[in-house]
Amino acid sequence: MIRVPEVRLIGPGGENLGVVSISEALRIAREAELDLVEVAPGATPPVCRVMDFGKFLYERAKKEREAKKAQTKIEVKEIRLRPKTNEHHRGFKTRDARRWLMEGNKVKVTIRFRGREVTYPELALEDLREIAEELADIATIEQPPAMEGRVMSMVLSPAKPGRKRSEAPAPTAQSAGEAQS
Repeated sequence: MIRVPEVRLIGPGGENLGVVSISEALRIAREAELDLVEVAPGATPPVCRVMDFGKFLYERAKKEREAKKAQTKIEVKEIRLRPKTNEHHRGFKTRDARRWLMEGNKVKVTIRFRGREVTYPELALEDLREIAEELADIATIEQPPAMEGRVMSMVLSPAKPGRKRSEAPAPTAQSAGEAQS
């Protein structure tokens, strides 16, 4: 399938054999009982390698599977409330949100208005603020509370591990020395 007269050849051991004719490259591959694979067709002359093509495909597929396994998929979980939801029930929902945030998921907190409730958005805003304060030790507000039709929502994302908002910054050597003076 290689249609050029000369190629830069890399041998079975990874050594550079230089520029050779295509017939010479095929002969070297046959003697090693391996395949001649074009690895850089855009180069001049194209680069070919003597290798086991089946093993190459298997290794590449294995690397792709490992890379796919290493990916983290972040889900957005949702808790739905109403402006009239009492504190006790809101506590259950907040506990679920805390568990999801600890697992690394994002949480969307939604308050749905019905009927005339939409005339009091400050009630929902206060509920969302209280939820954000309860979860402030493990979450940051990614999207602040916003009204969209009859729904007010905000999105919380897990705080970065190792850096928590509630902890005070460690005193530096200079500030510690100033405090002792």
